[in-house]
Amino acid sequence: MAFRLFVPILAGATLRERLLACIGAMIGIALTGVISALANGSGPHVALLVAPMGASAVLLFAVPSSPLAQPWSIIGGNTISALVGVIVAHFVHEPVLATGIAVALAIAAMSFARCLHPPGGAAALTAVFGGPAVFSSGLLFPFVPVALNSIVLVALGYGIHKLSRRNYPHVAAPALKSTHGTIDPPARERVGFQPEDIDAALGALEETFDIDRNDLERLLRQVELQAMVRSPRTLLCEDIMSRDVISVDEHAPADQARHL
Repeated sequence: MAFRLFVPILAGATLRERLLACIGAMIGIALTGVISALANGSGPHVALLVAPMGASAVLLFAVPSSPLAQPWSIIGGNTISALVGVIVAHFVHEPVLATGIAVALAIAAMSFARCLHPPGGAAALTAVFGGPAVFSSGLLFPFVPVALNSIVLVALGYGIHKLSRRNYPHVAAPALKSTHGTIDPPARERVGFQPEDIDAALGALEETFDIDRNDLERLLRQVELQAMVRSPRTLLCEDIMSRDVISVDEHAPADQARHL
């Protein structure tokens, strides 16, 4: 029972990955506060940070492959949400109503801007509940310190991930293409499910998953391959063979064959 407490809740998470996330977040947040303070003219012993950066750091360093943790998601999501919060706070003076409207509009704005980022909701709330310091900043607050913090954090995250040999920003593997100059799809696509099957399954489940569409397909194809390896059924040549075969006559010159 004690062992199960340490079973990761995220697929693929290892102890090494969690340690790297902890170290990266520690360095990233500390340096973000110092660098942002220096850029704003404050002393090196003053940390210029807004609370949502802590949540952004969790995504950036613990799940760097998540679509919610990519550079535009962090920078755009936090900045746009803070701007929405400032505007709502200016027009809606009832705190309870303002908080609900600010978070709802922040989600809508981030969705349309393709930069959905959970800490953006906290950035919107901070703009509403920030107190005199935030209110006195006015429309400057979304940019300093929110955008400034986000940019510095992403830049540090990029460097730390490169040093630890992790892929960031995450780029999903493109769909397989035929490399033989024929109309046949790649061999792996001739066996099992098709891309439209994934779309149909996602539509049937009616849920949103925190994974890129291409990453999901790549994962499922790897699962399918593992299942084939384990299956007692023999995979036959006809299952993956090409139908659109490029051929030449036996008397064709060698130059023609090389050209094909």
